[in-house]
Amino acid sequence: MIGFKKVPARAILISFALSILLILMLYVDIETSEALPIEEIEFNEKFSKELEQTKTYQIHEVEDGENLSIIFENFGVPLNTAYKIFRLDSKNIVANIKPGEKMRFEYSGENLTSIEIIKDRINSILISLNPEIVFKNITKSIELVESYKGGIIQSSFYEAALDADIPEAIIMDFAYIYGWDVDFVFDIREGDEFHVIYETPYSEGEKVKNGDIVLAKFINKSKTYYANRFFTSKSKKEYFDEEGNNMQKAFLRAPLDFAYISSHFNPNRMHPVLHKIRAHNGVDYAAKRGSPIRTTGDGVVSFVGQRNGCGKEIVIKHSNEYSTRYCHLENFSKGLKKGKKVLQGETIGFVGSSGLATGPHLHYEFKIGNKRIDPIKVKLPSAEPVPQNLKLSFDTLLNNNKKSMEEFNKLSPKNNE
Repeated sequence: MIGFKKVPARAILISFALSILLILMLYVDIETSEALPIEEIEFNEKFSKELEQTKTYQIHEVEDGENLSIIFENFGVPLNTAYKIFRLDSKNIVANIKPGEKMRFEYSGENLTSIEIIKDRINSILISLNPEIVFKNITKSIELVESYKGGIIQSSFYEAALDADIPEAIIMDFAYIYGWDVDFVFDIREGDEFHVIYETPYSEGEKVKNGDIVLAKFINKSKTYYANRFFTSKSKKEYFDEEGNNMQKAFLRAPLDFAYISSHFNPNRMHPVLHKIRAHNGVDYAAKRGSPIRTTGDGVVSFVGQRNGCGKEIVIKHSNEYSTRYCHLENFSKGLKKGKKVLQGETIGFVGSSGLATGPHLHYEFKIGNKRIDPIKVKLPSAEPVPQNLKLSFDTLLNNNKKSMEEFNKLSPKNNE
């Protein structure tokens, strides 16, 4: 049997008393001790520059009836600043704003710092206001990007060109360039081919305007026609064939784009309304109501109005005894009047069915002196060819453009399928 040694009562009392004493001492120490002081540290640093003000801007598009005074007032331009701008603008470069142009007002905080008048996607006028008023003309840099497209006609040139992903503006230019020799409805055949190199101007990655044809190739009825762009002077762009003959003639072959002939020149035609033989001294082009009608040559309006079965009509007098007549119009172009000069390709009216007409179409006549000629068969006089002193430069450019077209054609996806 294991036994336990008896602890003396006195030792127990002493241990208990010491424990109580220690507890009391700790309590007194907690109550009387003070918290350590908190040290505060401050940083002081002076900025060498003031904080920059936030830059903001507002855009305004000029509307009809607005002028700079009204716009400046609406955008809080100080009167003193506006007065200085007008005084410096002695040639009215700034004041000559037009509807559709845009203005950009730039601010630093609440202070106006500059005004930019955006004339188009390339050109603008910058008016800097700090520290003094300064005008500056800005012209963005232009990058010309060349593209190539081609296709084969199944039914219509317009549809085939759209299928080839050619921009509509280029399609219209293509038809216009060949329009003196080819009627794109009457002369087109299935299997005809078209090829075109065109360049498009870009600025800062954005297209700034429609492209321009560099070289066009058209195969019609197995015959190949080239149209090469050439500048006969710095500002005069023209198109010439392989021999240097001008593609432009004194007259366009047709007054409408992509219409179709519903009635040919026929001196013994049965009139569809009067039901009797009456000479048809022109060509009828069926087209959608409201389609634009273009004058086929430069000239002067000798008649505009309504008379007889022709309904609303226009007669244009050209040089060398030529004249053209346009009948059954819906409306005339705004501002068209007798004596007004018109340019080849200019819109003069719109297709309708006024007068003796069974539906919307254009009746077009071509006269030399007092004799009416079939406009489809008449041989049209040409414009000037490439000047002899520029012929070598033209031939070099044409050959280079042909080589480019061949290279583009080789890289075309359709040739690699």
